Amino acid sequence: MSASFAQALEAAHAAAGSQNHPASTLYVVATPIGNLADISLRALHVLSLVDAIACEDTRHTQQLLRAYGLERPGAQLLAVHQHNEAEAAQQVIHRLAQGERVACVSDAGTPAISDPGARLVAAVRQAGHRVLPLPGASSVTTVLSASGMTGEQGFVFVGFLSSKAGERQQAVQALAQESRAVVLLEAPHRIEALAQALAGLGERRVTVGRELTKQFEQIETVPAQDLPAWLADRPERQRGEFVLVLHDAPVAAAPGEGVRVLQLLLSELPLKTAVRLAAEITGQPKNQLYDQALDLKKNAPA
Repeated sequence: MSASFAQALEAAHAAAGSQNHPASTLYVVATPIGNLADISLRALHVLSLVDAIACEDTRHTQQLLRAYGLERPGAQLLAVHQHNEAEAAQQVIHRLAQGERVACVSDAGTPAISDPGARLVAAVRQAGHRVLPLPGASSVTTVLSASGMTGEQGFVFVGFLSSKAGERQQAVQALAQESRAVVLLEAPHRIEALAQALAGLGERRVTVGRELTKQFEQIETVPAQDLPAWLADRPERQRGEFVLVLHDAPVAAAPGEGVRVLQLLLSELPLKTAVRLAAEITGQPKNQLYDQALDLKKNAPA
């Protein structure tokens, strides 16, 4: 443990030590998605307080705990992952029935969203025990906050699409009809295939978040049709874990709206800039707006 985290641990106990942390409770604890400094003070205190920790990967969690000076005996780390979650939940419930406090963590971020934890939470609640969430890092809200997506229509969290090409393509076709923003997750070995599938969505914008909160974090927004070329341009762009935001679809403009917007923009801006902005505002195709802009210029009073 570094000296900086020793100080953080002291601050955590000072900040959260006097708060109520009931027994027989499952604590759903968000952990950093990359940068270890993103851990919350309350999370540090609770991870030091609980009797056991339900982990997606016990080795990964032990390494995380070691960084904070909170290393645990192996018997206090319970493996609860996608292949055993239903059965492992019964171990957790038994501990809670004995009056223990148990934390639930995933490998990174907030448990039970895309990572394991949802079945555990449901089983614990059904057994009549309390579930207490500790908010913190989330790749979903992280990329949304940096995407520039307005959120006027809300967003949909989809997570990972199918690894099967046919099912993935069907899912993308369905997303083409979704007017709200869509958040997707993808692994590095499948990002090229996802990019090729999304390319069919044309000029609809996609924000790509790669290695979020880490040293080589990258956040870029490109048209969906350009995503494969963007990935191929530099080898490092295909490394790391990915979170993508398919931006909300532009609201269809009323008939004649494109011409009205063009007229306003052309009075202040160069033709190409006016066309690009008009396309973003109205959702109409650039080619169509470009032709309309040429006609407006041609017929403008001398």
